[in-house]
Amino acid sequence: MTTPFVIDNFTYHTIAGDGGVDLTVAVGGHGPAVVLLHGFPQTHYMWRHVAAKLATDHTVIVPDLRGYGASGKPVADDPGTYSKRTMGNDVVAVTRQLGFDQFGLIGHDRGALVAVRAGLDHPEAVRYLGILDVLPTLDTWAVLHGVDAKVAWHLYLMAQPAGLPEKMIAAVGPEFFGSFLDAWDPTGTTFTRDERDHYVDSSVAAIDSIVADYRATASVDLDMDVADRERGAQLTMPVGVISQDWGAQLGFDASALWRAWAPDLTYRATGSGHFMAEENPDEIVTFITALAGRAPDTGHRSTR
Repeated sequence: MTTPFVIDNFTYHTIAGDGGVDLTVAVGGHGPAVVLLHGFPQTHYMWRHVAAKLATDHTVIVPDLRGYGASGKPVADDPGTYSKRTMGNDVVAVTRQLGFDQFGLIGHDRGALVAVRAGLDHPEAVRYLGILDVLPTLDTWAVLHGVDAKVAWHLYLMAQPAGLPEKMIAAVGPEFFGSFLDAWDPTGTTFTRDERDHYVDSSVAAIDSIVADYRATASVDLDMDVADRERGAQLTMPVGVISQDWGAQLGFDASALWRAWAPDLTYRATGSGHFMAEENPDEIVTFITALAGRAPDTGHRSTR
């Protein structure tokens, strides 16, 4: 890697995900595996502080999601190309090639949606599931009503048919992506200028695939959640959620929404902003460590 935006003391690999898409993956530490999935508009680099702390007693696996950062960005010529099912399959493929058939899975924002889908589709692989600052796809759309839904305006923009959203965002790419980094950082001090530029530049280089990821959330991903709700599917592993209290603004009970999907749930609100893994990494490490402690010891974590 020639970029300075790497996790210190981690080794970088190019590993084939679902369908052979190349994923850039940072790996460090020793012990049971935990996978960290980044959100929007970011890359795996958002986990640098948390990953370094977890690496003392975990093998920490930190990919760029397909369509983001240095990972492959296939053309979205099929509705499934950026479905969370496909992206969850990427995670399972990566961990297996690294020698782990079971792992803990932690996701932030978009990465959390991938993590939830992986937990529903691969319960035998996901030992515990951690969710940072997001709702399930089905519930996200259900809680957005009236003028309060303007907080999620970008969801509606990127849900539109291919073509116009990409052109609109490309016309003001740095301003578009930078606006979220600024608005969701309450202290204004979470990122250095170079870190902010890294996230903006990486996102501008991935407009088509990022929009495709979001578009899937209003189509194929939503269909999957509806089907799972109708058949009563649930997350069977221990699940932890840490989130800002969006429910106070939008009028929902996040804990209750999550408990419908995850009977073995712990939920806590945080005083940190959306980028909590960078704003308060110690809080997130404590959250992950406690969650890992709730997972049953299956005695079969690694094929290495």
